[in-house]
Amino acid sequence: MKKTIAAAAFAFALFSAGSAQAEITVYTSQSDFAAAVSRIGTDTFDGFNITGTTPSPINRMAGDYSYTASVADTFFGAGSESDQWLSTNFSDDIITFSNFSNSVSAVGGFFFTSDLSGAFAPGSVVLTATDSLGATVTRTIEMSATSSFLGFSTDGLIGSITLASVLSNGPIFPTANNLMLGQVAAVPEPATWAMMLLGFGMVAVASRYRRRSSKVSFS
Repeated sequence: MKKTIAAAAFAFALFSAGSAQAEITVYTSQSDFAAAVSRIGTDTFDGFNITGTTPSPINRMAGDYSYTASVADTFFGAGSESDQWLSTNFSDDIITFSNFSNSVSAVGGFFFTSDLSGAFAPGSVVLTATDSLGATVTRTIEMSATSSFLGFSTDGLIGSITLASVLSNGPIFPTANNLMLGQVAAVPEPATWAMMLLGFGMVAVASRYRRRSSKVSFS
């Protein structure tokens, strides 16, 4: 009995310690992101103004989800008439995606760079994601393409995503397309798992003593 309880207590301590180590999962494949995330809504930015600037912030929808995009100055609509992208009016501006609907625990999209005219230009971008559990992760897409995908998910909620260009190769502008918001399946908290293990251990102990009691009563 002592060994069983001790093992369960050890499991509780182990899993409780793990609760402080929550991490953000990073996806570099759109298919992997889609396999892990449900109820995905996409903001294609189609209809975004590509002939001038747009004041910041902007409130947008991705399917059923709402969010806000903001920059220090103004937005610039990059891309073409058939495929609009979200970009900035200054190359050193940082796009911040935030104020997501309460249920958003995953964000992904295509992130790359564009030139002064709003056409694609190869360059590197850096993204930083934060969540409601205090986790932060940063990833760089080297020499991005319009097909460069990056996604993030968390057991909590996504707090913000920032997008910036790496200005080592000239005036290039951070650009986003097809921003995807969604939800990941809820994972039981480590403490919940520990309590379950502790419960299983106590059931095992009780069962053992019931068997012993039966043995005595019928001897």
